[in-house]
Amino acid sequence: MRRQFVPVFLGLALWASAQGGVEALLSRAEALYDRWQGEFDFAAYEGRLREAIRLWEEALPQLADPAGVRAVLVRLSRAWFELAEGYLAEGAERERAYARGKEYALRALRLDPAFQEAEAREGLRAALRGSTDVEALFWYGNNLGRWLGFHYWAALTGGTRDVLAAFERCVELDEAYWAGGPRRALANFLAQTPGFLGGDFARAEREFRRALALAPDFLQNYVDFAEHWAKRAGEGELLCALVREALRREGAGWGVEACPFYNALARRRAAALAGACP
Repeated sequence: MRRQFVPVFLGLALWASAQGGVEALLSRAEALYDRWQGEFDFAAYEGRLREAIRLWEEALPQLADPAGVRAVLVRLSRAWFELAEGYLAEGAERERAYARGKEYALRALRLDPAFQEAEAREGLRAALRGSTDVEALFWYGNNLGRWLGFHYWAALTGGTRDVLAAFERCVELDEAYWAGGPRRALANFLAQTPGFLGGDFARAEREFRRALALAPDFLQNYVDFAEHWAKRAGEGELLCALVREALRREGAGWGVEACPFYNALARRRAAALAGACP
């Protein structure tokens, strides 16, 4: 009898060790990804973001709990998007990052049996429209939208409609997520996409204004409105007003200190746009 307990004990010990190892990986990744504590150095943050991605990817195959798997998949989708937006040059490297981001988000969505059933029965777009996971939908739409910029045939054959479905569903679920993110993302899509692919320039203005109302301290709401709507509409006065407000803003909530990564990106763009203002 005694010998029978040895492999059982060793198995339990190895399982406990593995669990501790996974928790340590996740804890380290979260600490590296955290840009809200202490001073934020945009240039130095790239290394932390890359290491967080590495740790999450190392931990992912070791996770068994669906909720934990989903959480890491969403984090990876968001982190790959941010790495591409903040630090990668145009070209193949950036395209691969968006591809990774969209695939991680889609894996998160497919963890839901209802999503799987809808996709098998009616297709991906119908499943997107019925999903209840606002986070996975949001980062899927963002990564897919950027990825389509490198894959025009995929965009022409339905990809943009999938982006639209994801963002419209996000608005229905939680328009305030990520500082008005669903409204902002939808506005950007509508403003930049031709009408025959789902764009609607007039509607985009309304969506931008709603995003601003939801999160007036998130600088990207001003800069995206200025660059992708006011500039294209020839509304120079509005463009300059939005840019000046973005450069003026400081504060709490989703302000400069509370969201330094995205607001640092927005400040750079605002400064470039300000060159056209008197």
